[in-house]
Order: sequence, then C-alpha cells, then structure tokens
Amino acid sequence: MQIGEVADRTGLSLRTIRHYEEVGLVVPSARTKGGFRLYTASDLDRLMVIRRMKPLDFSLEEMRDLLEITDRLSAGEPLEETERERLRERLDAYRKIADARCETLRAQLMAAEDFAATLHRKLGARD
Repeated sequence: MQIGEVADRTGLSLRTIRHYEEVGLVVPSARTKGGFRLYTASDLDRLMVIRRMKPLDFSLEEMRDLLEITDRLSAGEPLEETERERLRERLDAYRKIADARCETLRAQLMAAEDFAATLHRKLGARD
C-alpha cells in the first residue's frame, strides 16, 4: 500500500510517517518504479506500535529500542535462551513503564473530569 493509504489506516500524517522513516523507525518495504513508497501490513503494524507509544511520551530512542527488541524476538532466527530471556526482560520493562504512564494519565484524567464537573456545577448554580 502507498503512504496515503497507510496514513488513512494509522491516523498519522504523511509528514509524520516520512519523519519516522527519516529517523529510521520504519522503512518502506519497497518503492514503485516511480519512487513511491510501498508499505506492507507488517510496516503498518510497526507504525501502529509507534503511534501507541507517542502519547505515553516514549522518546524516539526508546521507540527504536522497543522495535529492535520486538523485531529480534519475532524474527524467527535462533536465539540463545539467555539472549531471548534478556530481550523479554527488556520488553517487560517497557510494559511496566507503559503501565505506570497509563496510571498517571488516568489520574490526570480523573482530576480534569473533576475540575470540569466543578465548572458545570458552578454554571448550574447561576441559572
């Protein structure tokens, strides 16, 4: 699929997808004879991982590291058990960070909703 379809499916802008390509997070699987980028379902999945990491404030370097971990674990190449375990531990560390950041966002959302409810009550008291 071409970059426009990928943008539609991921909700990312063309500029953002090109930026992720420039910084090495995703590489189009191929190009047409005319030079248009072509992406596979696997590339789309990779972009969705990046998209999901962004609101949790993961840095580009952290994204790159996590993608490298998942690439190595799913590559099908034989890994020594110690290496596989090390990669799984690093992946679990990212899971724990994501869980903690989600909890922080939940607390912030609750505070924001409480504030909005307070404003609604104050407006209702004036009527």
